[in-house]
Amino acid sequence: QVQLVESGGGLVQAGGSLRLSCAASGRTFSNYAMGWFRQAPGKEREFVATINWSGGYTLYADSVKGRFTISRDNAKNTGYLQMNSLKPEDTAVYYCAVGRAPTLRRYDYNYWGQGTQVTVSS
Repeated sequence: QVQLVESGGGLVQAGGSLRLSCAASGRTFSNYAMGWFRQAPGKEREFVATINWSGGYTLYADSVKGRFTISRDNAKNTGYLQMNSLKPEDTAVYYCAVGRAPTLRRYDYNYWGQGTQVTVSS
């Protein structure tokens, strides 16, 4: 089992920045790829970004490429999502998840956090 707790969400104006954190406990965090997904009201959960176990491979959704950066610190059992140039359409609940491979398919991730709300005002 891996327990994940997200933090760092909040209300920010368009153009602003937020840094989300995902603290892991339980099984060895460095054994897993980590992904970030988001879900806006009335919409399906969608892929945002993923990173492999070492941090050497990353993949981003086109909608966030160039604005968001995923990273991890295995020594701290923590992953991050730096979000810059935020837009109102980035408003959603953001979830971190871990799985065996850094894919964009949510079904490939075995463990999920409870989510943190990000609201971007125009």
